[in-house]
Amino acid sequence: MAIECLVLGAGQQVGKSCVVVSMNGKRIMFDCGMDMAYHDHRRHPDFSRISEYGDFDKALTCIVITHFHLDHIGALPYFTEVCGYRGPIYMTALAPSMLEDYRKVMVERRGEEEQFTSEHIVECMKKVIAVDVKQTVQVDKDLMIRAYYAGHVLGAAMFYTKVGDSAIVYTGDYNMTPDRHLGAAQIDRLQLDLLITESTYATTIRDSKYGREAEFLKAVHKCVLGGGKVLIPTFALGRAQELCILLEDYWERMNLKIPIYFSSGLTMQANMYYKMLISWTSQKVKETYSTRNAFDFKHVLNFDRSMISAPGPCVLFATPGWISGGFSLEVFKQWAPSEMNLITLPGYCAAGTIGHKLMSGKPSKIDLDKDTQLDVRCQIHQLSFSPHTDAKGIMDLVKFLSPKHVILVHGEKPKMATLKGRIYSELGIRCDDPANNETVCIPSTHHVEVGASNTFIRSSLNPNFNFSKMSSEDESDSRLKDGKFMPWLQVKDERAAEGILVEEKGKRAKIVHLDEFLLMLGEKKHDIRFAYCFPINTDNLEDTKSTDVSSSSNALSVSGRSSWLPMLYIKLSDELSGGNIQYFGEQIQVESFSVSLCLKDRCPYRIVDSPPNKCEAVFFCCAWSIADEKLAWKIISILENRNYGTL
Repeated sequence: MAIECLVLGAGQQVGKSCVVVSMNGKRIMFDCGMDMAYHDHRRHPDFSRISEYGDFDKALTCIVITHFHLDHIGALPYFTEVCGYRGPIYMTALAPSMLEDYRKVMVERRGEEEQFTSEHIVECMKKVIAVDVKQTVQVDKDLMIRAYYAGHVLGAAMFYTKVGDSAIVYTGDYNMTPDRHLGAAQIDRLQLDLLITESTYATTIRDSKYGREAEFLKAVHKCVLGGGKVLIPTFALGRAQELCILLEDYWERMNLKIPIYFSSGLTMQANMYYKMLISWTSQKVKETYSTRNAFDFKHVLNFDRSMISAPGPCVLFATPGWISGGFSLEVFKQWAPSEMNLITLPGYCAAGTIGHKLMSGKPSKIDLDKDTQLDVRCQIHQLSFSPHTDAKGIMDLVKFLSPKHVILVHGEKPKMATLKGRIYSELGIRCDDPANNETVCIPSTHHVEVGASNTFIRSSLNPNFNFSKMSSEDESDSRLKDGKFMPWLQVKDERAAEGILVEEKGKRAKIVHLDEFLLMLGEKKHDIRFAYCFPINTDNLEDTKSTDVSSSSNALSVSGRSSWLPMLYIKLSDELSGGNIQYFGEQIQVESFSVSLCLKDRCPYRIVDSPPNKCEAVFFCCAWSIADEKLAWKIISILENRNYGTL
């Protein structure tokens, strides 16, 4: 059966991840994210494509959430509490605080229409079944899922999913390079029909991490020494902790007293989760945890909204990371008009957001909405501290897992097209990059337990000897005969089990021998053979006339016109080193190819009556099966003194 992938989100775009996979009668939704750049119906995936009548419990077997960024989970409460999905949801942790903070920002601070309530979030989380890393969960008797460590952010997981013989991996977001607070993604080598992978940085190869860190610290230090304020828009989980560890260490070494702030209790709450879930962090953090908790920041303080206009330098982490709304947008409006201040964008920003506009150049003005324009005089600094893997990491994962098929999601269309080409050209793996609301169908693995007939088993056990001369010129591999070194005869047993799979109604499938199959059908075996009659210029064989052919075969006692066949045998023996050439008096046999002297005046397989140079010619008839077509034309070309290369 085929595997069908319906891409409802993250198709040729970054954000709104949502992919519905159908395999062997099961239907799994991976992620249920929202598009942070929109504030209307385009914010959510088009769930009507899952079920036209809204019966989502029957349409889906389960939902799997890879991690807790809103572009992967933001639409989940809406889907469960408004659209009505009541089935199981599998994830790791941390979702409630992220969703509640988003609801407050969108509704209480920006006055937008409420998509879901606090009660919706609570009810949604009641449907969640927690999954730990490397834990295998049997969803039902056929469907199994297993979580693997993804790096990226705390609690992020890649999910291996198997139904029957079909198996896939959905990566979500992941990072193949360890950083200060999280390790690199880890996964077993698996047999996969399909890998669905993110491709945010499909064409980017990152430079040295230490160089990027030094550049970031230099820019921040220069700004605060000049009395400016530094805004670092970031999501609460991930880059905030990574950059806080970096700044904490630098502040300690440089003995700086300038305050570093978190914008709200959410990031402080996230730090509490890091302390609780220390096993998900990097090896270095775990090793030093007993003596020092890396998330106890001495120089980092909580920030109050009343401090936005306070004088003096500072560094502020504010959510969300794309300046798509919330407190980071509020602070940006206040700080952007001053040349003393610095906006540092540490990672990817989705199209349509303020962050993306800032990364696209150094604009002097930015349209906040259709009625509001903001002067931008502050410094803009962009660095790649993204928790997403780069192009090298994606290629490494694809090569390691070697799936039969790859689907790219969560990326930009032109860059995805480039990566798609690389995967096919360098790894030979078929790859697709579907747009939103497109479906990709791929073949899946299906194992069938079959029996075997006694005749088939006996035929498989019979030897199939192949004789050839060893081509080595080393005397140690030869034997002396009549004063000449002669190559040893090499014998190989090339038996192969060839049969036909038969499935009869109500009976177990079995493999039978071809003869048995023909008997079952009441048919006789038909062999298709090719034939060709061609002339050979007798001058081509003149060099062999003086050869003592008796040393090659006791049967080569011939005279007159029939002497051309043994001469042909000698010529082929010289030209086809290692070939299994046999002489039977009236014909020469090489595999299924046979050649004999043609004595007919008008042969039906003859194309020309004589060589083009009008020389005396001898005609030979040959025949062969389709399996040896290449070998046949090679032999014919040798006899006609043409050179088509080696076999």
